[in-house]
Amino acid sequence: MLTFVDTNVFIRLAVTADSDRQLKQAKKLFERAQASNLNLVTGPPVLFEIAWVLDRLYKITNNEILDFLEAILSFPNLKVLDKELVIAAISMAREVNGTFADCYIAASARRAQADNVATFNKKHFSRLGVELYPF
Repeated sequence: MLTFVDTNVFIRLAVTADSDRQLKQAKKLFERAQASNLNLVTGPPVLFEIAWVLDRLYKITNNEILDFLEAILSFPNLKVLDKELVIAAISMAREVNGTFADCYIAASARRAQADNVATFNKKHFSRLGVELYPF
C-alpha cells in the first residue's frame, strides 16, 4: 500500500501542542510504515508548506526548519519525490542562510541548465549563485 503524506501530518510531528489526538495518529502512521508494508510518499510542495507554516505560524528558526526537513528525508519507508533536488536546496539554504523555497528554485534552475532566473526577488536570489534575468 502507498500513502501520500500531507503537510498537516508532518506539522503534528514538529509542533506537538496543536492536537494530542492528531499527534498520536501521525506517530502511529509512521510506526506502521516502519513495521509493515505501508509505504509513504511526499513531495516538494508539502515541504514548501511545512517550511512556510513553521516559519510564519510557529516562528521556528530557519535552521530548525531545515533540520526538520532533513529529518523527513530519513523517515523509514518514506519516499520524497525529487529527493536529490530537495537535498541540494537544503544544503544551499544552510550555506547562504536562505529559505528552502528560494533555494529549491535556484537548484531547479541549475538542474534545468537555465541561463538565468527571472525574478523580482533580487535581494534573496543574488546570493544563490544563479544569474538573474535582466529585466
